[in-house]
Amino acid sequence: MVKKKKGNSNINKNVIFNTVKSAFSIIYPLIAFPYISRVLMTDNVGKVNFGSSVISYFSLIASLGVTTYAVRECSRVRDDREQLGKTAGEILSINLVSTAIAYLALIVVLLFAEPLENYRLLICIQSVSILFTTLGADWLNTAMEDFKFIALRTVSMQILSLLLMFIFVRKQEDYLLFAFISVVASSGANIVNIFYRRKYCQTRLTWKMGIRRHLAPILLLFSLILSQTIYTNSDMTILGLVKGDYQVGLYSTSVKIYNLVNTMVASIAWVVMPQLSAGFARKDYKEINKLLKYSMNFILVLGIPCVCGIEIIAPQLIHVIAGEAYVDAALSLRLLGIALMCSFISGWIGNMTMLPAGKEKICLWSSVVSAMVNIVLNLILIPKWGLNAAAFTTALSEFIGVLVKLPYIDKQIKIDRPGEMLKAPIIGGIGILLLGFAFQRAAQIPWIISALTILASAAWYLLVLAVTKNEFFMGFAAPVIDRLGRRK
Repeated sequence: MVKKKKGNSNINKNVIFNTVKSAFSIIYPLIAFPYISRVLMTDNVGKVNFGSSVISYFSLIASLGVTTYAVRECSRVRDDREQLGKTAGEILSINLVSTAIAYLALIVVLLFAEPLENYRLLICIQSVSILFTTLGADWLNTAMEDFKFIALRTVSMQILSLLLMFIFVRKQEDYLLFAFISVVASSGANIVNIFYRRKYCQTRLTWKMGIRRHLAPILLLFSLILSQTIYTNSDMTILGLVKGDYQVGLYSTSVKIYNLVNTMVASIAWVVMPQLSAGFARKDYKEINKLLKYSMNFILVLGIPCVCGIEIIAPQLIHVIAGEAYVDAALSLRLLGIALMCSFISGWIGNMTMLPAGKEKICLWSSVVSAMVNIVLNLILIPKWGLNAAAFTTALSEFIGVLVKLPYIDKQIKIDRPGEMLKAPIIGGIGILLLGFAFQRAAQIPWIISALTILASAAWYLLVLAVTKNEFFMGFAAPVIDRLGRRK
């Protein structure tokens, strides 16, 4: 039998490991992108990102909504090794079938879609990530809450990828090499998981895939993720087709920063989802509300200062990360900063209060409405306003998604003292805005403005969290203080 993990201290450890993984997911592009943007130049960066946006659609077909469903279902049976192996084997078998279908569809599109003729080799290289992701079945690690292994494996592969990039990517024509190295960084480590996951259970492939049990909820989640993918990638795809590689190169810089912050903050969903799924299965609302409050605290404490930082030093951030040639993307980044805050709220409602409870239909409805609004507005506005229109439609669509989901929140979900949770992030956020404004007046060099703002803001924000005794912050700080006190 596999022992079930319990307790706040365990959640805190999972949050730390997940935050380390997310931090390296930020550090990796912060190191890679300034180098790549200067070596490959805007057009080739645009090609790589356009290829990625195309691959994302086929990755979606391959994933088939399996990840979220698998985490939820495996979390419910993780104490029973035999049942866990049976469930995981059935889901992995379904996933391999959907992956084969995705590759067949990709071959057809590459053979007959004339606009993609010059991107064929690039897209083929990037498509390897689809197979790696399926074989890795990383959802089993998440269901078992093995965030330590996920973090160590991901960080190791990103360090290796950085070394490969600096050694082999030296000129503009090396964008294909960079595409392959990006695949290694994002999904190469999944191969290790084929052998590692045996510690949990035997995931044997089977023709008896439990189609009647699994397929309906998987397809529902697939529809949800399809609408989300169309929504998140339509701006990049339409921008590339209408405005060309240069504007995609600019916009992709803003989107990278947006995705980095969004991924880091939204990653809390994967930490609490296994326990939330088990809680909803037992209808244990005391535990559910406790976990939801914890996750909301995490989102507010990390999300608000990030958004404030983006809004105040967007031009300097882009200059430091990508170079002066990309500074025209600053306004689009500020618009995406607004989208971030809406995305945090929408993600908390959908990914943490609805999906673990099996309410995929509400999330699907919200996502379809957002996607339709996004695509229509992209087609109308991008031809005239380009990348800034793409960012604006993203922000508006995220806000609409929040409005659609709000009326359907479970009435038994109650977060006590929300004002207390907001106090420190709001006071800290105001201070970050003032500090950024002051340093922009005092200095002219972008990297100096960025460094001073980030360092001073971090010190100020930690002080505010400590003085206000923010519950989330104190959950981590109190054990450290106790240990230091015992040593004395």
